[in-house]
Amino acid sequence: MSIQSILIANRGEIACRIMRSVQRAGLHAIAVYSDADRTAPHVTMADDAIGIGPAVASQSYLCIEKIVDAALQSGSDAVHPGYGFLSENADFAQAITDAGLIFIGPPAAAIAAMGNKAEAKRLMIAAGVPCVPGYQGRAQSDEQLQQAAAQTGYPVMIKAASGGGGRGMRLVQHESTLIAELAMARSEALSAFGSGELIIERAVLNARHIELQIFADQQGNTVHLGERDCSMQRRHQKVIEE
Repeated sequence: MSIQSILIANRGEIACRIMRSVQRAGLHAIAVYSDADRTAPHVTMADDAIGIGPAVASQSYLCIEKIVDAALQSGSDAVHPGYGFLSENADFAQAITDAGLIFIGPPAAAIAAMGNKAEAKRLMIAAGVPCVPGYQGRAQSDEQLQQAAAQTGYPVMIKAASGGGGRGMRLVQHESTLIAELAMARSEALSAFGSGELIIERAVLNARHIELQIFADQQGNTVHLGERDCSMQRRHQKVIEE
């Protein structure tokens, strides 16, 4: 299927960046906007724009049905999610595909597999990839996690299995504070991601945080974009990526 028009399911700076690339490629860029963003820059620079509802994100930018309807209504061939919002939502990627459109991003199955830290780690261990020691099991009682932390060895890091951005993460130096930190991490994870599932990992202190971005297309071509150092962080959130 050839692509002539792309709907960008996002707003603000990221939507504008994607639109510039789309238009530079000679393609039609379509924006979506909430009631609060009718005159936003990403709307005015788009070739076409579709309203998707109230200002609150849960009723507009996070509403899968409205994004799919906007893509179909606008005659889009493909949908680019940008980052944030629905970009890592497997149900969204599947809904776009089911509507007969191209989702510009990983397949829904890949998003589902890698969107949960526990499942992703189990997959990597099964594939023989070296991983930081810890616990990524399904049993989630305090007793099980306490036992896992003792076996892993302190200090340990508690992490929410779902989501990211430093939410639901706690560094635990001593066993005496583990139960209290588990409760806080679980509560924050439930509030932020709707899931209280946690994993335990040995804390790696004063390490460099290095990432690689990997892209693959449907023809089997794969490239990586080199390394990026994400070590400069505040509250477990990246401040600068170099």
